[in-house]
Amino acid sequence: MRGRKPTPTHLRVVTGNPQHRAFNTNEPQPSGDLEGTPDWMTGEQKASWEYALTHAPKGLLKLIDRSALTVWTVAEAAHREAAQAVARYGLLLRAQSGEFYPSPYVGIMNRQATLMLKAASELGFTPASRPRIQLTPDAPAADDFDRLVGNQQ
Repeated sequence: MRGRKPTPTHLRVVTGNPQHRAFNTNEPQPSGDLEGTPDWMTGEQKASWEYALTHAPKGLLKLIDRSALTVWTVAEAAHREAAQAVARYGLLLRAQSGEFYPSPYVGIMNRQATLMLKAASELGFTPASRPRIQLTPDAPAADDFDRLVGNQQ
């Protein structure tokens, strides 16, 4: 798939349609705001989850986003743990033979950072992904969506 990710229809309705392309009237609309933390998460993961819910724009995260937020939360907690281990033990460890080798925590930290950034981009948490999401004070409510799409085609 080439090019930019398509802008969701509800954002095109809110921000305008300068290209005058037809709206996708069959686009699924997620419902229900994401709240609470999964019971199985550790204390650190729950803290990350709550941090994301508190600091994300109101109404951005829906119930369907639960798995993407879970990936971000678990990766963020694992990244933090690996970063703390690197800070404690260093980038290089000494084998019993006296030779140095790279800390395995560096690889863990890097893999978790990659997962975090991918999930963050999908959720609109990164500076590069935020311009694709435009929330305005006069944004239409979800129940007004069908009326707006019907009037602006």
